[in-house]
Amino acid sequence: MKHRRALLAASAASALVLAGIAAAALPASAATSGCSVTYTVQSQWSGGFTASVDITNLGDPTSGWTLTFDFPNIGQRVTQGWSATWTQSGARVSAASMSWNGSLGTAASTSIGFVGGWSGANPVPASFALNGTTCTGSVTSPTPSPTSVPTTTAPPTTPPPSGPAPELKVSGNKIVTADGEAYRLLGVSRSSGEFACVQGKGLWDSGPVDQASVDAMKTWNIHAVRIPLNEECWLGVNGSPSGAPYQQGVKEYVDLLVANGINVILDLHWNWGAYPDSPDWHCKDEHATCQKPMPDARYAPQFWTGVANAFKGNDAVVFDLFNEPYPEMPAEWDKTLGWQCLRDGGTCVGLPYEVAGMQDLVDAVRATGATNMLMVSGLEWTNDMREWLTYRPNDPLNNIAASWHAYSFNACADESCWDSQIAPLAQQVPVVLGEFGQDDCGFDYMQQLVNWADAHDMGYLAWTWNPWGCTGGAVLIKDWAGTPEPGVGEGYQAHLLTQSPYV
Repeated sequence: MKHRRALLAASAASALVLAGIAAAALPASAATSGCSVTYTVQSQWSGGFTASVDITNLGDPTSGWTLTFDFPNIGQRVTQGWSATWTQSGARVSAASMSWNGSLGTAASTSIGFVGGWSGANPVPASFALNGTTCTGSVTSPTPSPTSVPTTTAPPTTPPPSGPAPELKVSGNKIVTADGEAYRLLGVSRSSGEFACVQGKGLWDSGPVDQASVDAMKTWNIHAVRIPLNEECWLGVNGSPSGAPYQQGVKEYVDLLVANGINVILDLHWNWGAYPDSPDWHCKDEHATCQKPMPDARYAPQFWTGVANAFKGNDAVVFDLFNEPYPEMPAEWDKTLGWQCLRDGGTCVGLPYEVAGMQDLVDAVRATGATNMLMVSGLEWTNDMREWLTYRPNDPLNNIAASWHAYSFNACADESCWDSQIAPLAQQVPVVLGEFGQDDCGFDYMQQLVNWADAHDMGYLAWTWNPWGCTGGAVLIKDWAGTPEPGVGEGYQAHLLTQSPYV
């Protein structure tokens, strides 16, 4: 709580309700134009700040809007915004609606925001206008009523991470820091470490992993990054870079993120293992060039022994033991056989290679003396978590969280399923939403999911921080500078900027 109290104290003077609230509510017949705006400085640091702007339309419904205001100080500026197209000329700032939030009915609201810079002072704007009409009213109702003055509480956001990332461990059903404060892993997955080395693209697929790229993440209030890895590249079996150069590249990126206050989740994503009888849509290559149903006994324990030795003593780094298991599919969808294979490994029905179960991988990590927190998946590409507690591997440190993935096209993709299948698990162990997204580049499903996760004190990491172009979903940024993709990126950035990792 000390982090939140410090933030609120720092920004209380700036968290103001602005609108020149009317002395009395307007009658319904007068609600042809007008608006109310709440401007909140969420967090502020030397030379920078984040602000949210909540807009309520008090007039007739509109299919598009532009909000304008003037900064009082010449040193104030918008550097990056979300949920609107932001422009600035001199002191005048304009925020134009996006395609997905342009329609505002009477008394309807929307929220936008931005990252800004300042010098000298950072006063709040004095007035706002929506489509040229000055915002002077409170929400109207059909009959006169007492003045309704909006109130605002600064969201529990934190400034961009500074200082090293906290060391983490499991305590009951929470993830906590070394000081015992409950903590959520909030951020993104940064793909390419799993595939670039076996596709001739280097290690990071030409994307930067330097300080500037980390600074771009920090403007989104990212506090955790999940990095998928390739076991053959780590072990020097296949790919280029492979072996020591691959390991060194991973270590340097992890060290940079942790030094910048960002926790890292290392994930075994692609592994060796032939699956020749798989469906035609599945990769049949025995090499680590695709997602296999289960980790292999041949290399996976060696991989985790190497990773654990490299990062033991740094409990800011979390180990996600295997990305998305689906051993029930080769077992003709027998879930009991799938759960047994997941935990125990060995000879699993339908798989021609010997499997390393989650217990094997837990044992490999702990045999090195590493105390890092572990994440263990479920079935059905880790969307099915129903028997996770029954088949949880034994950890002598009791330092395991459940790794859950939830996309809009998964079986468990609505609130009723989350309430019945995930919430009971989250009452027993920490659940981390290690991947999530939707398949149309929008944010409506993701918004519902993160709201639900927030209500259950659950961490989440969206897929993916890679500028691949969002044509089929699950791409957050347009460039490595962190420019958000319309819809999915803008929505997720806006949401992250309202969240604190401290519960």
